[in-house]
Amino acid sequence: MSEPTVQYSGGCHCGAIRFEFDASPAPELSDCNCSICRMSGFLHLVVPKERFRLKQGSADLIEYRFNTGAARHLFCRHCGIKSFYVPRSNPDGISVHARCVDGLDIARLTIRAFDGRNWDAAHAERG
Repeated sequence: MSEPTVQYSGGCHCGAIRFEFDASPAPELSDCNCSICRMSGFLHLVVPKERFRLKQGSADLIEYRFNTGAARHLFCRHCGIKSFYVPRSNPDGISVHARCVDGLDIARLTIRAFDGRNWDAAHAERG
């Protein structure tokens, strides 16, 4: 039996990027302390790729890779917001920035810390 899902939508600041995805009615978020997540305030809501749909703006995305190059950080070329990306920890998923999801009440959700500064150990511990 599969868990129930809700359809969410969101996008970047200027509206050039719009997406929708299906996730739990009360998704768990992850707060990573790696350099890029800490500096941007990114709150992760990871979904399988097949549950994510980019509705507009594919030509407006620019990519940035650093360190191992495994993560595909995708930014709007107009406003600079990273509303989602392909994470190193879950290359078959999409990490949506919870703060870019329309109407999502973050204060009501569980936020779990992830020690991205010590990524290898934290990822092994998380399983």
